[in-house]
Amino acid sequence: MHSPITVSDPLEDYLADCKEACDAEIEKLYGSGQHGTGGLYDLILDYPQRGGKALRPALAIAICLGLGGHLDAVLPTAATLELYHNAFLIHDDIEDESWWRRGKPTMHIDHGIPIAVNVGDAMLSLTLQPLLDNVGRVGLGPALRILRAVAHMTRQTVDGQAIELEWVRCNTWELTDADYLRMVELKTSWYSFITPLQAGAIAAGAGIDRLAPLEELGRHVGAAFQITDDLLNLRADPEDYGKEIGGDLWEGKRTLMLLHTLRNARPEDRDRAVGILGKRRPSMDGELNLTDLLDRLAGQGELSRTGRGAIADFLRTQQHCDPKTLDDIRWLFDLMQRMGSLDHARAVAAKHAQAAEAVLSGMDWLPASRHRDMLTHLTDFVHERTR
Repeated sequence: MHSPITVSDPLEDYLADCKEACDAEIEKLYGSGQHGTGGLYDLILDYPQRGGKALRPALAIAICLGLGGHLDAVLPTAATLELYHNAFLIHDDIEDESWWRRGKPTMHIDHGIPIAVNVGDAMLSLTLQPLLDNVGRVGLGPALRILRAVAHMTRQTVDGQAIELEWVRCNTWELTDADYLRMVELKTSWYSFITPLQAGAIAAGAGIDRLAPLEELGRHVGAAFQITDDLLNLRADPEDYGKEIGGDLWEGKRTLMLLHTLRNARPEDRDRAVGILGKRRPSMDGELNLTDLLDRLAGQGELSRTGRGAIADFLRTQQHCDPKTLDDIRWLFDLMQRMGSLDHARAVAAKHAQAAEAVLSGMDWLPASRHRDMLTHLTDFVHERTR
């Protein structure tokens, strides 16, 4: 009997190596051992230690080493970008009222909103010193260019987040694919792809002429990645995806496929969909379970229909408006499928993945290496995810 052959995934292997290096650097820079005892620093390490792929550090490391730079020149910046990412996640989870992150309760669910906000603020504040310390690692000019790139990234990201939150708050639906892609560029592409690539190149000593093609590459990869992430939110296995399934619909996020549905649905279906999106999300304290319990008690004869209605009416007055229900979410998902919106989103994602591959193939100034291969494997992976 032959033993099974394990085929190594070069992208996963590269990401794992970068994550190991990044985790050690985060512990070195931000762990409680560096700052004395205290729950704050343990909580700072909470989200980074939950897992994740450390994609942002890997991009910075890959482009830096691929251009002949050294790991010591880029690793603190790579770790800082990962800390930014996790700080944004803590704040995003509060803004989106999310319950789960990487298979565990979100920080504000576990520790309360005030502590979660403070941990996120602390993580953002602590990122400044390693970026200033780049002066001694890469020189004054490159250090200032990295700092400028990160400052630009933060402005773009919060602008994109503000746009998305405003769309949800105002229940805006008359939006185009271009509107969505602009929001994604600001909210996702800059901090997840463009800035890590550019910071890595700067740390390697690359000239300013290399930044524009890296921006274009990051913009296309970011668009394909985010659209596919939105699609996975509707259908992926929670163990693989690490977040709530269907969470975007509960939150009312304006994804590419939702906007396509709203533009193409019959007026009566569109009006119903917009009405559902305008409802609030149920709180985690068990509104859905309470509704199910009332239904079950009424069905068993333990609670009269009149009593069930009276309790439900009372709960609605306390909460000011009805929350979304599971039937609402199922109906929205079914409408998306009937409108062909998932296929539309896959096609747009594939187009951007192909554009990213074309940009990367034109980077003849990035020599062949394991590090360039990582970028190729990433664009291939993103393209495969769109299918």
